[in-house]
Amino acid sequence: MRPFRFGVQASGPADRTGWQEQARKVEDLGYSTLSVADHFDNRMAPIPALTMAAAATERLIVGTIVLANDFRHPAVAAHEAATLDLMSEGRFQLGIGAGWQTTDYAQTGIALDRASVRIARLGEAVQIIKKCFAAEPFDFDGEYYTIAGLTGSPGASDRHPPILMGGGGPKMLRAAAIHADIVGINPNLAAGVIDHRAGPDATLERTREKVGWVRDAAGDRFDAIELQVRIHMATLTDDPAGFAEIMGPPLGLTTEQTMASPHALAGSVEAIADKLRGLNEELGLSYFTWNANDAEALAPIVAALT
Repeated sequence: MRPFRFGVQASGPADRTGWQEQARKVEDLGYSTLSVADHFDNRMAPIPALTMAAAATERLIVGTIVLANDFRHPAVAAHEAATLDLMSEGRFQLGIGAGWQTTDYAQTGIALDRASVRIARLGEAVQIIKKCFAAEPFDFDGEYYTIAGLTGSPGASDRHPPILMGGGGPKMLRAAAIHADIVGINPNLAAGVIDHRAGPDATLERTREKVGWVRDAAGDRFDAIELQVRIHMATLTDDPAGFAEIMGPPLGLTTEQTMASPHALAGSVEAIADKLRGLNEELGLSYFTWNANDAEALAPIVAALT
């Protein structure tokens, strides 16, 4: 089995004291990573929030899940990532994606290109970001970006932070398999929102298919890729079937599909640990992230598996 690690995704609290206390608590509970998403709403901006979290902790990895490539030029993303990686002494994980939430684009006026364009643009962006961590000037002449003699980033040493890319469709997952160190296996969010349309794409059967896309596209480098899953529903309960009966149908899932889904966890600590071991052994899934609200309750699972 691949070594397990666990992360927490948070969006607040929005004051310094509370945020840094939360970061220290996540670290003390044994989690590997604290991550922040990148959306235009009342959540904190990821880079400054993660900088404060890194300053308050000693071992905790801080990461973006994920920066939206359309919101900043890749040279800007690389410069900020390199600075945070330097300030955290190598404890930064760079998650970057093509952008998906339609309200981010509608509310800001940023053009929402079709998915194939956004994914192709992201592929170029990741190549540029990696080159920014070299110590030498470089050029890049792509369809979407042009770089001329740009010199790297602070602390450049040919080592870039681990790059996470996630997706639910074949084009995005194949791009992640080619470019990323960590690949997130997600439900397909082509609709631009998380609703009942995402549920049927979160089944165990669909996840098997998605891991196959990654394996085929990655080729010889597949064994070096860490596979990550975002847990969207989780609870410790002595009635997991009852939980699944309530939570599954609104997402278009049967009770059995909900119980088996890699994106949902319900049951005792032992039962959930067994399920995660099975997903690790069968599919290689080893890096699991869930909501900050669940961090304390689910900490016994982290202790059981790490």
